Amino acid sequence: MPSALPDGEAVPADGALPESALRGLGTRPFGFYVHVPYCATRCGYCDFNTYTATELRSAAGDSGAVASQETYADNLVAEIRHARRTLGDVDLPVQTVFLGGGTPTLLPARDLVRMLAAIREEFGLTEGAEVTTEANPESVDPAYLAELREGGFNRLSFGMQSARPHVLDLLDRRHTPGRPEACVAEARAAGFDHVNLDLIYGTPGESDDDWRASLEAALGAGPDHVSAYALIVEEGTRLAARIRRGEIPMTDDDVHADRYLIAEELLSAAGLHWYEVSNWATTAEARCRHNELYWTGADWWGAGPGAHSHVGGVRWWNVKHPAAYAQALAEARTPAHGRERLEPEDRRVERILLELRLADGCPLELLHETGRKAADRALADGLLAAEPYAAGRAVLTLRGRLLADAVVRDLVD
Repeated sequence: MPSALPDGEAVPADGALPESALRGLGTRPFGFYVHVPYCATRCGYCDFNTYTATELRSAAGDSGAVASQETYADNLVAEIRHARRTLGDVDLPVQTVFLGGGTPTLLPARDLVRMLAAIREEFGLTEGAEVTTEANPESVDPAYLAELREGGFNRLSFGMQSARPHVLDLLDRRHTPGRPEACVAEARAAGFDHVNLDLIYGTPGESDDDWRASLEAALGAGPDHVSAYALIVEEGTRLAARIRRGEIPMTDDDVHADRYLIAEELLSAAGLHWYEVSNWATTAEARCRHNELYWTGADWWGAGPGAHSHVGGVRWWNVKHPAAYAQALAEARTPAHGRERLEPEDRRVERILLELRLADGCPLELLHETGRKAADRALADGLLAAEPYAAGRAVLTLRGRLLADAVVRDLVD
């Protein structure tokens, strides 16, 4: 099961935010994240806040009914209305909406459309707002996608992970190879202009040829966005237990670096350009604007069990279990579990951590003296690009992207 949430400071029963957080609300970009915690099965590498039907029945006890998939949209709509009350009557149209999980598309399409409608009714959407849902390839069909498109969704993100059966099997992914590619075609037919495919590299037993085959299959499908993430073995997962028992080997950092270079080679040759270390898009319009909102420290409300929010330097997180989440809303209480107020130094460090991963980089003015000296060394070592540096920005080179975590550690000092 996923790790426990931090306690943080107590949140008032009504969820009221400090005046400092509300100051300037509406002048910063604002988005909505909706977490749908249901999965048909639990993937062996996943430590997200997700639950199968069996887990809910065994953990929820007498309150299991309020945590059911059938009533989930009711709970989400209740939190969206709670968000409107908490944020007051300031004009706050939503620029991006992102449904993640879990598997949002395990719910009926009408439920996802209803959640979006509640956001539109309470807050409004900006013209051209980006509205995304994640989907597992086996959880949608053409009729489902058409209903989403008609209901206002305009971007899809499919969890492909790999094109090789033995890699999918080790990751406990259930879709048939070739199905994600078919989903892209079905999404296009339904009227979706923007489609992402998620890939994972570095799975034990995956070869360079396997990874190339996955990238080529993804590119052959014609998405305008690809995300490629190195497999992270999280403690508490089934995959971590198998590695600890010696059943399968751990993939090392050198292999991850080689796979990243393969991804950059093939994706860039196909016309997809990196704009964040793990994300490539064909055009600026094809970028995930919701993720850009996170990476640039804007405001968002995270609805659903375990979802995190950030408004004006205050971050909070909801209770994890769907039953506890539903119970709080039924009692007209905030579902928030705890929160923290980010001090100016916290926000400076977070800006460096996140913005350095972007193709636009981060302003050198964010760096303290020690960090600026580290940046000078990184420039000399070929980890930062010279032209942006001369213009006052730290931008990673390709080699710098391979060592991004180490570069960031040096620059935040």
